[in-house]
Amino acid sequence: MTVLNNKLLLLLGGMFVPLIIASIVGAVLSSKYSKDNSNATIDNLNARIRGWWGMCVICLLSVMIGPIGSVLLFASMSFFALREFFTLTPTRRSDHEAMFWCFFIFMPLQYIAVGIEWYGVFSIFIPVYVFLFLPARIALAGDTTNFLERTAKIQWGMLVAVFCISHAPALLMLDIPGYEGENVELLLFLMIVVQMSDVFQYVFGKLFGKHPIVPKLSPNKTVEGFVGGILASVLLGMSLYWVTPFSPWEAGWMSLAITLMGFIGGLCMSAIKRDSGIKDFGEMIEGHGGMLDRIDSLCFSAPVFFHLTRYFYT
Repeated sequence: MTVLNNKLLLLLGGMFVPLIIASIVGAVLSSKYSKDNSNATIDNLNARIRGWWGMCVICLLSVMIGPIGSVLLFASMSFFALREFFTLTPTRRSDHEAMFWCFFIFMPLQYIAVGIEWYGVFSIFIPVYVFLFLPARIALAGDTTNFLERTAKIQWGMLVAVFCISHAPALLMLDIPGYEGENVELLLFLMIVVQMSDVFQYVFGKLFGKHPIVPKLSPNKTVEGFVGGILASVLLGMSLYWVTPFSPWEAGWMSLAITLMGFIGGLCMSAIKRDSGIKDFGEMIEGHGGMLDRIDSLCFSAPVFFHLTRYFYT
């Protein structure tokens, strides 16, 4: 079980207090416009708030359980994200055994390596051994139709949905001098900054957005939303330096790195959805779409944050 020290309690309080305020605002708006059945914006807002409540409660429970809870949480996220990715990308019957290996052998082994803090295996297992195994297994099936395309999609799904995401709980294995026993706060720092960056970019885009960054890819992402969201996230990260091993300026630079990578991750996932002609990867999380829709930013930011922290602070 994780010991809830004062810093952790303040951090968790900072997660739930805005949710309580948002819930009250949503309830007031819903009551005020209850006769307006066409007000989809308020309904969507309340659905998103309910989705955030569910995600935050699950996050709290995993933190309370301890490192094993965090590993199991992210392993579950990887499972559902990988399922959404494979459902979206067309495969053939001959690929099913390779996909079985991905779901029930490779993914559990990756998270076991994280859980037992075996960095040597965690860091190379998927990008080396799984990467080489998958085309070999698919080739042995004898089906050459779109071989390169099918193999690349399965490899890419494993890299993004499993390998990249597993870097988030891997933060718990870092041995940072003077920061012993507090790594869970570093994990929460990453998740709060990345997720709030998405929220800030959405809010600034709605309030001030006029110039789309990539109109053909994601017309709702604007220059104003991007700049305002990134700056707000950097300031948020600097204000949370006290839960990290960083100074305020270091926390700001770290926040800038992970929010920029998060933005790129969101664009790449939008490109996949646009190419596939869909709006969301799934409907798992009310108001948010699928698991991949919620963690698209984390896919790109988690490995960068992990390795920057490991290189400069361990």
